[in-house]
Amino acid sequence: MDLIDKALEFEQRKMKSLSTSDRVKISREAKALILDLNQIYKVKKDEKIMDIMKRLTAIKRKVEKRLKGAPLTA
Repeated sequence: MDLIDKALEFEQRKMKSLSTSDRVKISREAKALILDLNQIYKVKKDEKIMDIMKRLTAIKRKVEKRLKGAPLTA
C-alpha cells in the first residue's frame, strides 16, 4: 500500500506558484501514479483506489490546462 500512501501525499502538496518545469514534473508524476494505481485496481476492484485515481486525474487536468494556456478566440 506504499503506492496509495504516495498518491495521498501527492494530493496534499501545494500547487501554488509553480514554474513551467514544476508543472511538467507534476503532470508526469500524476500520470505515473494513475497508471500504477490502475494496475492495482484491475486486480482488487477497490472503489477507494478508483476515487484516488479520479482525484489525481482532476489535479493532472488542472495542471495541464495551465500548461497549455488559454485558447485563442477568433
